[in-house]
Amino acid sequence: MKKIIYTLSIVLGLALSANAQIESLAGPRLGIAIISPGMTSHFINGEVDLDEITDDWDTDPDITDNASAAFLTLYGWQWESRFADGGDVTGIVEWVVLVGGMEKGLFLPSVSSLVGARTYSGLEFAAGPNLSLSGVAMVLGAGYNFKSGDLNIPVNIAFVPNMKKKYTEGHYNDGEETETKWSHNTGARFSITVGFNMGR
Repeated sequence: MKKIIYTLSIVLGLALSANAQIESLAGPRLGIAIISPGMTSHFINGEVDLDEITDDWDTDPDITDNASAAFLTLYGWQWESRFADGGDVTGIVEWVVLVGGMEKGLFLPSVSSLVGARTYSGLEFAAGPNLSLSGVAMVLGAGYNFKSGDLNIPVNIAFVPNMKKKYTEGHYNDGEETETKWSHNTGARFSITVGFNMGR
């Protein structure tokens, strides 16, 4: 019986030390986002209002000839939980809530849920769904945790690819129903965020 208790104590101690090796990086996030030319960047830059988007807006030379990327600041928070702890590598689930555009007087929220892995050295990779005002998309992320004493400084990059959204709009004209089909690009999003928390 003593041997069993002793063995279980060693196994538990090793498991706890393995969990402690890989830091939890939950906490505040600050960053910037770059959005390639598309409907989202046009709206953020004030080049088009939402009520002006029609079936021919993305071929209007007044808009397309002046297309430009949009830059936003980001503020938010990351929560995380772990699974499949493996000593040098652990599985993580991250929830990242960000608000962008406040410096432009805009409130542009986004929520991402990412599943991935983090190594003992602080390197991590993750992917999952992203929900924003542009719709639902897939986000790919990578990061590295820089340490300064007990302070963790995680730096993450994330990429949301461009999507082509398609719409069908019905019209009634002289009692006859007609349909207008149109589409637009949302623009790809690239972001860099920096966080901080104390080591645990």
